[in-house]
Amino acid sequence: MTIYEQIGGEAAVNAAVDLFYTKVLADPLLAPVFEGVDMNGQNGKQRAFFTALFKSEATGVEEYMRQSHARLVAEKGINDAHFDAVAKHLNDTLVELSVPAEIVSQIMGAASGLRDAVLNR
Repeated sequence: MTIYEQIGGEAAVNAAVDLFYTKVLADPLLAPVFEGVDMNGQNGKQRAFFTALFKSEATGVEEYMRQSHARLVAEKGINDAHFDAVAKHLNDTLVELSVPAEIVSQIMGAASGLRDAVLNR
């Protein structure tokens, strides 16, 4: 059974993305990164990304993360502090939605492995 199935499928991913972005946009460090971003489009991209990742269907994740965040690194200066804040909000979101601890640990481990790709290092 995939993580996607274990956490409740599409409804769970939708709830996670909604709650996650509520937290991210309320964070004074992260909110400026999203100024001018079409959040409906961003939510759709995040839902698709989480779905593929949780179904273990994501291929080329590191390269995708590198490409999709390159402009943010270059123009908005995202760095380890931004990554840590996003990771905290993701962890808090999963815990708040009662995702079992072992699954939270798996997801956070995968997210942590993407740090260098996201920060274009």
